[in-house]
Formats: sequence, C-alpha cells, structure tokens
Amino acid sequence: MVLSVWLPVILIGAAILGFTIGWLVANRMGHVRIASAKENAKRILEEGAREADTLKREKLLEVKDEWYQKKKEFDADVQAKRNKIAAQEKALDVREENIDRKVELLSRKEREQVGLKKTMDERHRALDSRQQELERLLADENNRLERLSGLTRDDAKRQLIENMANEARTEAAMMLKEIRDTAREEARREAQKLVVQAIQRTAADHSVETTVSVLNIQSDEMKGRIIGREGRNIRAFEAATGVDVIVDDTPEAVILSAFDPFRREVARIALERLIADGRIHPARIEEVVEKVRTELEEEILKVGENTLLEVGLHGAHKEMLKLIGKMKYRSSYGQNMLQHSIEVAFLTGAMAGELRLDSMLAKRAGLLHDIGKCVDKSVEGPHALIGFEVAKKYGEHPIVANAIGSHHEDIPMESPIAALVQAADAISGARPGARRESVEGYVKRLEKLEELAQSFRGVSKTYAIQAGREVRVVVEQEKVDDARADQLAHDISQKIEHEMEYPGQIKVTVIREYRSVSYAK
Repeated sequence: MVLSVWLPVILIGAAILGFTIGWLVANRMGHVRIASAKENAKRILEEGAREADTLKREKLLEVKDEWYQKKKEFDADVQAKRNKIAAQEKALDVREENIDRKVELLSRKEREQVGLKKTMDERHRALDSRQQELERLLADENNRLERLSGLTRDDAKRQLIENMANEARTEAAMMLKEIRDTAREEARREAQKLVVQAIQRTAADHSVETTVSVLNIQSDEMKGRIIGREGRNIRAFEAATGVDVIVDDTPEAVILSAFDPFRREVARIALERLIADGRIHPARIEEVVEKVRTELEEEILKVGENTLLEVGLHGAHKEMLKLIGKMKYRSSYGQNMLQHSIEVAFLTGAMAGELRLDSMLAKRAGLLHDIGKCVDKSVEGPHALIGFEVAKKYGEHPIVANAIGSHHEDIPMESPIAALVQAADAISGARPGARRESVEGYVKRLEKLEELAQSFRGVSKTYAIQAGREVRVVVEQEKVDDARADQLAHDISQKIEHEMEYPGQIKVTVIREYRSVSYAK
C-alpha cells in the first residue's frame, strides 16, 4: 500500500532527475560543439586569409607581368615610330637637298634662256633686215623682168599657173594610165584564170537550130496520102499542130516549118507515126497529135528532172521542172536554150567555187537564168523579169531570183552570184558559132559603135573592124596629146559598155600620129 503511494513520486523524481541530467549533458555537449564550431570557423577564416593573401600575391604578379609586357610593347612601338620619323626626316633632308639642286639648275637654265632669247632677238632683227633687203631686191628684179618680158606680174603668174596645171594634168594622166594598166593586167590575169578553168571544166555541145525539120519518107507516093483528097489531110494536120507542112518536089522528103520548136517536134513525131500506121485521115490525125503532145509534155517533165540531176541539183517545183524541160525545144539566136543553160550553170558554179561562193546556188541561178523565155508568150515583159517573178512564185532562193532578174540589168544586182551569171551567159553566147545574128542587126551594131566613138571631142575618124570586135579611133593630134589618148580610149570603152549590148568584148584602139608637112618651092 505504501509502495503504491510512493511509486509515482519516485517515478516523477526519477523523471525529473533524468531530465535534469539530460539537460546538463546536452548543455555540456552544446558548449563543446559551439567551441568546436568556433575553432573550425577560426581555422577556416585563417585559411581563407592565407588563401586570399596567396591569390592576391599571384594576381599582383600577373598584373605586374602584363604591365611589363604592355610596357615592352609600348616601348617597341614608340621606338618604331621614332625610327620611322627619323627615316622620314632623312628622306625630307634628301628631298630638300634635291630641291635645292633643282632650284639652282633652274636658275642657271633661266639665265641661259635669257641669254638665248637675247641672241634670238638679235638674229630675228638681223633676219628681218635681210628679209627687207631680199624683198627690195625681189621687187627690183620683178620690175626688171617686167620691163624685159613685157608681162605684168599677174600675167606672168597666170601663165605660170597654166603651165603648172597642164604639167599636173599630164602627170595625172600618166599616173592614171599606169594605175589603170596595172589594174587591167591584174584583173585580166585573174579573169583569164577563172574563165579558162571554168571553160575547161565545161564540155557542153552546141547545135544550131533552124525553123524547119525535114522528115524522110519511103516513097513519093506517101506525099499524096499526106495531102489527102482535096488537101483535107494536110489542112487537118496543120490545124492540129500549128505547123506548116511543105510538100514539094524534094525527093522522099517532107518539110515541117514552124518557129516554135515544141510544136514542130510534135508534128514530126505525129507525122512519123501516121506514116508508119498508114491510116491518115482527119480524125486519126487529131487523135495521134493529141497523144504525141501528151507524151511530149510527160517527157518535158522527165527532161527537167534529168537536167537537175546532170547539173547536180535537186528540189524544184513541178512547174519549174516543166519550164526547164521546155528549154530543150527552144532556141535563142540559133542556140539551144537547154544546152546553153546547162553550160551557164557549170560556168557559174565553177567560177563561184574558185571565189569560195555557194556553188550550188550559183549553178541553180545559171540553169534558171533564161527560164522566162519558156513562159507562155501571152505574159508581157522582158524575159529576165518574167523569170524573176516565176522564181519567186515557186519558192526559189532570193539570190537565185535576183540573179535571174538582173542578168540583163533589168533590176539591180544584190550578190556576186548575179554578176557571175551575167558573165557566164556572155561567155556561153559569145563562143564562135554559138549564136547567129541577122545582117541588119549586125550592120546597126557596127554603125552605133562608130557613132559612139565619134561623139567624143578630138575624134577625127572611126572604123569598126573585125566584125565589130574592134573599133579604131583616129584623133586630131593638135587637140589630143598622148596622155589624153589613153584616157580617151578608156572613156570610149566605158560608154560602149553602158550603152550597147554585144557578145564577147570590143577592143578600142586610139591612133594619134604627128605629121610635119613642108613644101619645096
């Protein structure tokens, strides 16, 4: 009972005692910890101070090193600038010395110039004095010459100018003659080379066409059948073909006459077939003639194609091929047009090749240059212009069309090929025997040739010789001197070229001779 009463008291006392002891222990431990913390703090502070001092000393050393390096660089920079300034000062000193020397040199030259000017002034005065003396002497000499010659100064000056002008004209004429001879010789050599090469490479035959065809028959009995009863067969044949049939006393021959070679060829073939068939009457005649005409038109197209192949060309309109084929049955001045055109094509192509021009275009222009002659005669105008329009219509190259239209100078030439076509046409037409000329046209050409030469001043007589290939001009020797004679020959030839049309070339020879006549009495 008593134990149960004191037990709580004991427990409480024990608890208080334990608490007190614990508090004392904790307090003691706290003081120990605080003291330890203070020691640690003091030690940390001391270490921090030491580290700070160390770091401070290191930074001070780094700053000192950097300052020393900067100072060293600054000193080097300053020294370099001082050296540069010293070099510049030295250069300035040298320039100053040079300037002083130049100033001294200029001063010396200026003194020399002053002396030279003084000398020149003295010489000018002396020259002026001598000039005045010379003018006085010349005036005295001129007056003396005027008294001796009886001529005034103006008259003498005019006579001197005339003499100098005549001398200049003579010298100019001689120079022109020399230049013209040189140019003519060089041009002649080049032209001969081109023409000879072109002609040698061309081998086209020429045949002189006539306006009649002779058809051989087996016997004269066939002539009666050709004429028919009361001439009805021959009238039907002439009406169907447009050809005159001449049946005369010529043994075993019938003559077909027509200016159109195509119609004459149709008539010849048709009559041959009628004679071979033996049936000759108006209906049969019309049938055969129409059939032959159709066949020949087809043949014309083939001839055009073969001609292009022969020349080495291709790509032509069908109508152009027909016109080319028609040239086989046409002639100009007795010269077959197709053979003439083929030759002109080869000549033009050869010359174009030598001159490094387009030989294909040149051959095409040469082949088609007379195409206008084969167009229907109802179309009016020169054949060159007709051919020009036809070529443009059927899509030929502009250079080809221009060459066709300008080969007789109906329109201006626009390319060297046009000039080559004109030259080749003249070469082909001027060959001996290539063309025929009527007597009337021949006489008119000679008369006009003499009239052109006679129209020049100083010409006494003119003679056209060698069938119009040369004209000889006799001049009056008082009016025309030797230098003027050469110029006169050139002028006459130029006028002939511009005002006349002729085959080949015409030589102009000017004859001047001096004759002295005296009489013994």
